[in-house]
Amino acid sequence: MNKVYPLDVSSGYPRGALPVGPSAPEGENVITVQRVLRAVRRRLGVMVAVFVLTFVAVAIHSFQLKASYTATSRVIVNTRDQNIIDIGSVLSGMPANSAILDTEAEILRSRTLVEKVVQRLNLVENPEFNWARAEPSEWDQRINGIKSFIKGLLPFGNSDAAAPVDQPPEDPEAAERAELDGVINSVRSMISVNRVGATYIIEISASSREPKMAALLSNTLAEVYLDNQLDTKFAATRRAQEWLDARVGELRDELRDAESRVEAHRASTGLLRTGGDTLTEQTIRSINADLTAAQADYATKSARLRNMNEQMREGRGIDTIAEAQNSTVISNLRASQTALSARKSDIMRRYGEKHPEYQKIILEEQDNQRLINAELQRIASSLEQEVLISRERVSSLQGSLNRAKGELAQNNRAGVEQAALERDATATRNLFEEFNNRFKETTELDGITEADAVVDSYAPVPSGPSFPNTNLNLMLGFMLGAALAGLVGLVLELLDNFISSPEEAEQVAGVPYIGQIPLLPAAGAFTKARIKPAEYLIEKPHSGFAEAYRHLRASIMFADIDKAAKTVAVVSSLPSEGKTSMTYCLGRMAAMSGTKTIVIDGDIRLRQLTETSGVKCEAGLLEYLFGEARLADAVQTDEKTGLHILPLSDRKHTPRDVFGSRAFDAMLNMLQQSYDLIIIDTGPILLMAETRVVTSKVDQVVVATRWRHTTRNTLRETMKILHDFNANVAGVVLTFVDLRKKAHHDYTAANYKAYAKYYHEK
Repeated sequence: MNKVYPLDVSSGYPRGALPVGPSAPEGENVITVQRVLRAVRRRLGVMVAVFVLTFVAVAIHSFQLKASYTATSRVIVNTRDQNIIDIGSVLSGMPANSAILDTEAEILRSRTLVEKVVQRLNLVENPEFNWARAEPSEWDQRINGIKSFIKGLLPFGNSDAAAPVDQPPEDPEAAERAELDGVINSVRSMISVNRVGATYIIEISASSREPKMAALLSNTLAEVYLDNQLDTKFAATRRAQEWLDARVGELRDELRDAESRVEAHRASTGLLRTGGDTLTEQTIRSINADLTAAQADYATKSARLRNMNEQMREGRGIDTIAEAQNSTVISNLRASQTALSARKSDIMRRYGEKHPEYQKIILEEQDNQRLINAELQRIASSLEQEVLISRERVSSLQGSLNRAKGELAQNNRAGVEQAALERDATATRNLFEEFNNRFKETTELDGITEADAVVDSYAPVPSGPSFPNTNLNLMLGFMLGAALAGLVGLVLELLDNFISSPEEAEQVAGVPYIGQIPLLPAAGAFTKARIKPAEYLIEKPHSGFAEAYRHLRASIMFADIDKAAKTVAVVSSLPSEGKTSMTYCLGRMAAMSGTKTIVIDGDIRLRQLTETSGVKCEAGLLEYLFGEARLADAVQTDEKTGLHILPLSDRKHTPRDVFGSRAFDAMLNMLQQSYDLIIIDTGPILLMAETRVVTSKVDQVVVATRWRHTTRNTLRETMKILHDFNANVAGVVLTFVDLRKKAHHDYTAANYKAYAKYYHEK
């Protein structure tokens, strides 16, 4: 049993009002598999359309694409130096560097190499790469014809024909170059160069509409790349040879001049050399050796003379004098003296000292001693002469040495400049020899220069097209279509702001959901006109449509178990939400159920209830309130159900304070005494102020909300107004509910087949 929720003044919604049942507000914000499936079912038509359009567009585009063939050749970059002769390379091999290999890949893509390929294959004449040489297709001819026709119709269509005659002609060379650039760009777009992982292999892929042309492009680019490397090396070698040749000639002249300056300076300064040393140095070396020997000889002889003189002055024996020992004369004299001594001893022993023979021997000894002394004097005199000669020789050699040293000092001062000249000459000679050797080695490179890359494999003629990959495109089209369909469905769900389910209505309004009014089927198979709800209610009293009104009547009557509702106002937020039809059908159902019921047309502007019921009246609600007619004259009776109707007459002027008057209050009090249920059909509450007054004076207010038509914001605004006017809201009723689609939006909606038999019930 439903119950009215008390309103919360601060929020504008019923205090403590939470949707009953398993669908709590926070549950609606949780994404579940059921919610996703319902969202997909709701948007299935749009999503299928998006998917089909996308897939068909991709398929059509794939089948219209022209086939393209791709051929791939492989080049191995050789990073090893293979110098047959031991020389410093003029253009060395490439180092094993990743950046170098990437650079080589970029060189393969360069415009210079592609231009050589274009010129070698004469691709300027190929319509595939030069669109200017291609014949226009039938489609292009039609497009050009249409353009020409449109230009002819326009007033300025022939402006091209009126171009100035004196316009200078286009430069043929510039036009030819522009055409060549276009072909180069076209060929570059069909060539891709990629390095294979971290290896030294570079793949060259070329695409073309012709299989043979694709292979030819790839292989030709590989050959042009190798030729370009050789040309670069040959050019560098030739430039090096020319420069080295000129430089060697210059260095040869410089060396000749340097050596001439060295010899001229040596001759002018007397720095003549024999075997590496100057003559002065050799002379000094020789004098110095002689001086040393002379000084030694002089010292020896002086020492001998001094020793001999000392021995003689001291009167030492002849045996102590070394020079006397070396003299033959003294040796002979000493031998004679020895013999005399022997004779002397013999005579003295035989004859005595007085014997004449003894005296004779004494005289002979004295003569012999005198001869020894004279010989010693001669030896001393001779030794003095030798010492004098040695001293003179030492003095002479010392003078010669001093003169040579002076000359050497002069030579040393001149040798500083001489050494500088010799260093310059030596440096020039070394530089000349280095450049001369490099020139000879570079000359040998012409016959042994090789490219830094080799073709690993030439591109074979492809057997099948590489583009388009129809299967892949169709798979991508399928995935793209599914993605776009999902995206469109998601966007539509995010933009969906309409009331779709009882749970959503309770969550937004903050009041109970008290029923739904099904959408009636069309009147015929080939017309969009629908059966009138009030007539359908009578014709099929046991249908689901009629059961919905019975449920609605019970919910309203027992909205407040403490007090039965006698006055009920049916309101809607905006027009066309089914409020009037619901009021009329609810009144008829109550009347058929035995409840004495009257319905009042409170929409004083459009008089929709009066028109829907089809009653004719000259006096109605307004006439009664203004005292112009009696209530019995204004009330009409529905002949089929016995329902009483208080219509509105067609009046041009309607005061605005009708429902706020005492007359209206008195009428309600009077009708409550005569009727069990009073239902008032009001105007849209967001548009008419009178409706707000009515809602504050009745027992219960029923809010009609059109399913999938009324927005959440609209319903919130309606509930806020009812709160402001202290209205007792019985609940929200969803109208025009399509039971076929309701299962896509509702957790507990029954299958449409469960209701279908009621719609077709006889």
